[in-house]
Amino acid sequence: MPDIIQKGSIALELAQKMVEAAARKAREIGVPQVIAVLDEGGTLKAFCRMDGAALISVEIAQNKAFTALFGFPTSDFFEFIKGDQSLLFGLPQLPRVAAYGGGFPIRINGSVVGAIGVSGGTVQNDIDCAEAAMELIKK
Repeated sequence: MPDIIQKGSIALELAQKMVEAAARKAREIGVPQVIAVLDEGGTLKAFCRMDGAALISVEIAQNKAFTALFGFPTSDFFEFIKGDQSLLFGLPQLPRVAAYGGGFPIRINGSVVGAIGVSGGTVQNDIDCAEAAMELIKK
């Protein structure tokens, strides 16, 4: 039917495996993290707040994942908007937008089916843990 579109969404099993992979990396580097995986529509699919992770990181991790639904890592977000004044001043004012590293879109067969966001350490810690989870997509 021309009035209906099909789109992919991350499966619960993969979302949970990604959370587990990011948490393993966080334990390895000794940094308690909050890990959030959202589906393609921005709804929380899988989540973990490791013991000792800061409460504020709960919101930040979800915001990083939401921002990654734009289709690129949050570490690239500022580069994307900095050349356009309307984007530079408008987008960061929106709720759920985070312009710092630790969020990645999850692409399957070229389509964004969800996103992961990690928060709790330095920006590099967050990126490293999220990248550990993204390795599952490459397999």
